Amino acid sequence: METTNKGWAFGRFRRRSGAGLRECSKTATPAPRAPDARLCGRGDANGVGLVARRTAKALAGLAVAAGLAVAVGLALAADPPDRAASTGEGETVKTLFSKRLPNVPGKTLTVVSVDYRPGGFSTPHRHPASGFVFAYVLSGAIRSQVEGEPLGVYRAGQSWTEPPNAHHIVSANASKTQPAQLIAYIIADDGAEPTVYDK
Repeated sequence: METTNKGWAFGRFRRRSGAGLRECSKTATPAPRAPDARLCGRGDANGVGLVARRTAKALAGLAVAAGLAVAVGLALAADPPDRAASTGEGETVKTLFSKRLPNVPGKTLTVVSVDYRPGGFSTPHRHPASGFVFAYVLSGAIRSQVEGEPLGVYRAGQSWTEPPNAHHIVSANASKTQPAQLIAYIIADDGAEPTVYDK
């Protein structure tokens, strides 16, 4: 019995009863019959099929994501060499990393974590005119608004950017019952204060 669809459909596998995916690999244990070209997808000059290429890409993506998660986790677990500050109500900011970029003369990368208790918020602030900010929500939900732009709510796994010298007028935990945490990457001129709070 054979189950197939006409034409190749990405993301779908054609199978004959008894056929296995190992038929696509030349290094696998030989199957009792020759590899089915339809099962192996569009092979390249080396005989590597679409299934094998997609599997390799997926594994590479997972390795990168796992590496990023470990790096962020280690940075958050480490005792930061700099300072922890509370500049709003129910907010704690910790500098996790700050180092000059060797391949971009005159620029420094600063990484900070911002922890919000339920209902916590930051005082309105600016980042340097020479700076660019990338923020990523690690847990919970964050309300964020840069002056002149609409208010947004970002949940764990979502991110946003802020242009140089943007006035960040709203940065707060969107929940009154759950904590929230974000990590921000700030690239700015050497010696520039990464965040300047409104007076």
